[in-house]
Amino acid sequence: MNSSTNASNSTTIAVIGSINTDMVVKTPALPTSGETVIGGDFFMSAGGKGANQAVAAARLGANVSMVANLGTDMFGDSAIKRLNAEGIDCSCITRDGNQSSGVALISVDEKGENHIVVAPGSNGTLSNEQIEQAFNSIPDNSLVLLQLEIPIEAVARAVELANKKHCQVVLDPAPAQELPDAVYAGTYLFTPNETEAEILTGISVQDEESANSAAEKLVAKGIDNVAITLGAKGVLLLNKEGREFIPAVPVDAIDTTAAGDCFNGSLAAALASGKTLKESLAFACKAAAIAVTRLGAQDSMPHAHEL
Repeated sequence: MNSSTNASNSTTIAVIGSINTDMVVKTPALPTSGETVIGGDFFMSAGGKGANQAVAAARLGANVSMVANLGTDMFGDSAIKRLNAEGIDCSCITRDGNQSSGVALISVDEKGENHIVVAPGSNGTLSNEQIEQAFNSIPDNSLVLLQLEIPIEAVARAVELANKKHCQVVLDPAPAQELPDAVYAGTYLFTPNETEAEILTGISVQDEESANSAAEKLVAKGIDNVAITLGAKGVLLLNKEGREFIPAVPVDAIDTTAAGDCFNGSLAAALASGKTLKESLAFACKAAAIAVTRLGAQDSMPHAHEL
């Protein structure tokens, strides 16, 4: 199979999630509590886990629609313009006149590590009613990609409606938080990183073995497939057929912001194009390896020809 996807033949991907504007400062070292450091370059970039994943999938040729809530401010106008330019269907994005659009304040050090503070704004008011409205136009058998920067009630309703329409649900549980049992049971693929897996299972994830223990605990909740991402090491996949380890592609990272979003969006694009789960995870590892060699969130997402 080609590394790009064919939008006309591929399954529709409905990304339901957050849209933010990222304000990024480069700094030699991240500040400790109460410390002020003098940073370097400042830039603004389009972000938000939902939008990042939508852009990652769209750049790889997938047929993507975005379900989200924005403020009626300049950040919201800019976000829609940007997503439209990426070929993403924005007809299910609503606007909230009482909330600002979401923003994220990001510091990135010279090793590529980051500190992030998010002000959710309108992302936090995406309602069950808006989710229900969106599902009127999401085709049966679509792939639904979710994260946790929108209300948990909206995530739970999206999973419920996705299951009714025979859609595959891919859930990136970030930022990690308690989830209803029905969300676990309704999820085809669950993609936590080490930190998120530890928060959700209580098991400290340090290596492949501890990742496997955490994955077993998650699979026991009713998830079909658990893929725990271990950064530069790779990905552990566990399901009823057994376990598989997919190694990462070694690169010199300069900015890990949105690496997980690139991974999830690319994974969705590969699944939608008909690749197997293992092929899709390997494809996503390649895409994320490219993203961490660049600055920014959506700006760092690779195009199909680069893979």
